[in-house]
Amino acid sequence: MERTEKREFVASFNEVLNNTGVVVVAHYAGLSVAEMTAFRSQVRAAGGSVKVAKNRLVKLALQGTELEHIAGLFSGPTVLAYSQDPIAAAKATMAFAKNQSKLVVLGGALGSTNLDADGVKALAEMPSLDELRAKLLGMIQTPASRIAQVVNAPAGQLARVFGAYAKKDEAA
Repeated sequence: MERTEKREFVASFNEVLNNTGVVVVAHYAGLSVAEMTAFRSQVRAAGGSVKVAKNRLVKLALQGTELEHIAGLFSGPTVLAYSQDPIAAAKATMAFAKNQSKLVVLGGALGSTNLDADGVKALAEMPSLDELRAKLLGMIQTPASRIAQVVNAPAGQLARVFGAYAKKDEAA
């Protein structure tokens, strides 16, 4: 790579990182080409991207972004998985790492929040934005009678308690 190509890469990757919701950094030493291709396709299917680049160039691209605080993670053979969806890249990376011990998650960033490996794992266990939208839509589409039952349940319980006290007083 020539100097001008490096400058272009840093500038374009800086722009990509500015528009990214989450970045996951992992070591990939020992992964075969086929395994790396499978990882790339799995992250792409989730709506993210994977980038392998020189650590020095990535550190330069991180400068001036809110992700600058993760520059310390870049040593050795590192791979970046990133997506605009705050959960997609983390979920796909952790799913791949579960079956592949050679991919070791180091950490990442969710906006300006620094994540360690456990933080990335916790983020991956959260439901995605699409899943949350589906749950919300399901709740909105629930029949009105079911919503009325939920709203009236406390009143019904109070009526039963008052009824029980009334029967108790009649018996006494």
